[in-house]
Amino acid sequence: MLIRTLILLALLAAPAPAQPPMSAEAFDAYTRGKTLFYGFDGQPYGVEQYLDGRRVIWSFLDSDCRHGVWYEEAGQICFLYEHRSDPQCWSYFISDGRLTARFENRTDATEIYESEEIGEKMQCFTPEAGS
Repeated sequence: MLIRTLILLALLAAPAPAQPPMSAEAFDAYTRGKTLFYGFDGQPYGVEQYLDGRRVIWSFLDSDCRHGVWYEEAGQICFLYEHRSDPQCWSYFISDGRLTARFENRTDATEIYESEEIGEKMQCFTPEAGS
């Protein structure tokens, strides 16, 4: 009986298996039509508007907005923006009911998190922006 109890306690104390990243379908269902603000290390990081057709508009909260598209590759959500030729790839997860993301292009991966959903279009003040 003691051995069974110890085995049960060991199983309960073991960490839960890591959550797999969101699929493209789950990411699209969660984000489409939203404008999400992101934080990093307790500070504001940026805002992204998710449009139909996997289109996005990103800003580092400086009103300089960049249009882009996203796609899934190798289980990651990758973004291509108008000002860059290299994709920016992230793994997305739901944690405590909010989106979190780990940047996968570097070994010292940045993790950002959803700080709020404002429910309106973001403001872009650059001539090339729009929307």
